[in-house]
Amino acid sequence: MPLDRTGDQQTQDAPPVDPRPDGPRPVGRPGGPDRGELVRRDVVPHAVADPDEPGWVRPAPGPDEFRWDALGAGALFLGGLLSMALAHLSGMLYEDPAAGWVSVLLLAAVTVPLAVRRRWPSGVLLVVAVAFVVLQVLQVPETLVSNIALFCAMYTVGAWETDRRRATVVRGIVVVGMIVWLFVALFHAATDPELMEEWGDQVGALSPIVAYTLLQLLTNVLYFAGAWFFGEHAWRSARERARTAWRTHLLVLERRRAEEQAVALERLRLARELHDAVAHHVSLMGVQAAAARTVLASDPQRAADALGHVEDSAREAVRELHGILGMLRDSGELTGDPVGQRGGTPSGEALASLDLDALPHLVERARAAGLRVTYEEVGDPQRLRPLASLNLYRIAQEALTNTRKHAGPGARTDVRLRWLAEEVELEVSDDGGTARSRGAVPSTGLGIVGMRERVASDGGTFEASRRRSGGFVVRARLPLAPQGRAEGSGGPVPTGPRQTEEQG
Repeated sequence: MPLDRTGDQQTQDAPPVDPRPDGPRPVGRPGGPDRGELVRRDVVPHAVADPDEPGWVRPAPGPDEFRWDALGAGALFLGGLLSMALAHLSGMLYEDPAAGWVSVLLLAAVTVPLAVRRRWPSGVLLVVAVAFVVLQVLQVPETLVSNIALFCAMYTVGAWETDRRRATVVRGIVVVGMIVWLFVALFHAATDPELMEEWGDQVGALSPIVAYTLLQLLTNVLYFAGAWFFGEHAWRSARERARTAWRTHLLVLERRRAEEQAVALERLRLARELHDAVAHHVSLMGVQAAAARTVLASDPQRAADALGHVEDSAREAVRELHGILGMLRDSGELTGDPVGQRGGTPSGEALASLDLDALPHLVERARAAGLRVTYEEVGDPQRLRPLASLNLYRIAQEALTNTRKHAGPGARTDVRLRWLAEEVELEVSDDGGTARSRGAVPSTGLGIVGMRERVASDGGTFEASRRRSGGFVVRARLPLAPQGRAEGSGGPVPTGPRQTEEQG
């Protein structure tokens, strides 16, 4: 309690300054890097705790904080010695002060415990409060530094005590004890004959003893309320910093999760590309090689033509694989894609040229492989995103490959591309072939899955089912790009519908 026997009082109510040079420490690991560094490096993710969880405690101080506390306690002790020496020389406080060695010991008891104020804040406050009372009772000629030390000890309990209930109880005990001591001191002052004789003849709106009592009460209320308020404010500020660090940590984890999902989606897209390219061309080469082997002895020219188709298919497959593998080597484009996008158009001329304009060429190659296929385009072609155009090409390619594998080359197949008002529809259907012409290749189901994923990535609808009249139909619908916002077109826009008649 900042009160001495004569009523002289010195207070230090400047806002406390946190002496830590580098801010709060991460939860659960004293002396570690600061919280921001922890989140940026993401070294120990579990070290960041949710400050809104029950039982959250402020991060423990590190060695630097304890070192600064020790230096501050030493500086206060030296300052107290200087203040006591000056007060003793002036002779203004007490007529009969305490002995020098007693004064030094009590001054050390008030200031030195502050060296561990953040390690044991409640214990330090109790020790400092008791030493402060004894210092005043024994008339040690020092009031400035002792008041600063008591203020700092009470502030530290509010700012650093991990058990908040204990912090409230300890501070409440100290405040109540000081207030009781204050009233006892005021009672002694009011009943002191010498003091009453000195003030007895004075008159005014308030008697001197009443004014003196009000002044002491006001000073002590401001003193302890300030220490309590600044301590609680420091605790709340630390919690807000912890909330900011926790949100930053969650954002880091969310960004990492999004990056992992983007990588997984990119791998899935590449798997679809490889499946479509390899399955189509290898299947085509198998059919042509079988045809060449069949007519090799009887018709060498037809066998040579079939082998030429095998060569063309192999060259086309290698060209597409080079485009896909070239995109894998180009890490810059992968990191530049928006997170969550299913994937952009692969780099390389091989994949850039695969769009709806290449659909007639795909049909011609299927015919050359012996498949009875027609192609028809209905409606006025419109703008289409490059990725959507590539996906429709791949769907048609996979559907023709499935027809050749499962229905056989003798099956009749229709490929129709319909341009609607807000959608483009691709339909590939076959009649199932004949029992003699049906293939014996088992289905893995990956082709249908890949087609469905391609359509879903563009926000369209997909159907794949058996026809009542026999055969199989694949139908994909994709939304058209808004006018003026298209990323590009699927190639030059033809002026009218085109139709390729069945051959052979």
